[in-house]
Amino acid sequence: MSFESETDTAASPGNAPQTPFLKRFLRAAPTRPGQTYGVPGEGRTVGISVAAVLIVLILWQVVTMAGLVAPLFLPSPVQVVEKFIAILGNGYTGAPLWLHVLVSAGRVFAAFALACVIGIPLGLAMGMNPVMRGLFDPFLEFYRPIPPLAYLPLMIIWFGIGETSKVLLIFLAVLAPVTLGARAGVRSVAIEQIHAAYSLGATRGQVLREVVLRAATPEILTSLRIGVGFGWTTLVAAEMVASTQGLGYMVLSASQFLQTSTVLVGIILIGAIAWIFDLAMRALERRIVPWKGRM
Repeated sequence: MSFESETDTAASPGNAPQTPFLKRFLRAAPTRPGQTYGVPGEGRTVGISVAAVLIVLILWQVVTMAGLVAPLFLPSPVQVVEKFIAILGNGYTGAPLWLHVLVSAGRVFAAFALACVIGIPLGLAMGMNPVMRGLFDPFLEFYRPIPPLAYLPLMIIWFGIGETSKVLLIFLAVLAPVTLGARAGVRSVAIEQIHAAYSLGATRGQVLREVVLRAATPEILTSLRIGVGFGWTTLVAAEMVASTQGLGYMVLSASQFLQTSTVLVGIILIGAIAWIFDLAMRALERRIVPWKGRM
């Protein structure tokens, strides 16, 4: 038997060695249109996640109760909950907790909306037009890996210490992933789909709307989820200068006075809000692009 035939035989699904996990995965392959190609036991993921969180919380409580870590460095979960209740009732630095949450969310989502308005059309244009890609790609790729703290001084020098510099700093963090995601979505469209649409009499606008934009939508939604995560990551940096309200301000201010429980409350709130938004984006994704992940 030739080398080619041996390779083909060994690589065929029927002859390839199958681990127990691989056998279960292959048995879960979709057998009818619209069925999701998923791993068995995927429905237990939520239960496993809840159990993992509970285990970590229990270990955290045990470690702190045993005195293995000083409360200054790591307060117990009970202390963090007590601090959250105290801030919820009394506020922080003269402002109620809901105001800190609202101010931070307003900054992030204002920057996120601006990034969507600019980044999605720009990414679509870069994906469809090589001239636009040549014009904007070097600048996006240059500033994308630069951490926000590096250009925070420029934002302050150019736009002052008000809300504009804070929103623009978050906007720059969100813009790159949104734009590049839209561009990647356009580049993933099969040329056969475009030719088929034109052969059926579709106009250029119909091709852009019904073929290109539909095919790019899954990538765009994924990039939005990634982008808003960068926005919340940049929030603390944006609220470093001349801020008196916001979750990032609360974290930074509390850290200066070694109020670790308050720092943890702010971190948990930032993560919880970002997680809730991500869940909402996933639900929107399932509604807008139900075909994603299906075979």
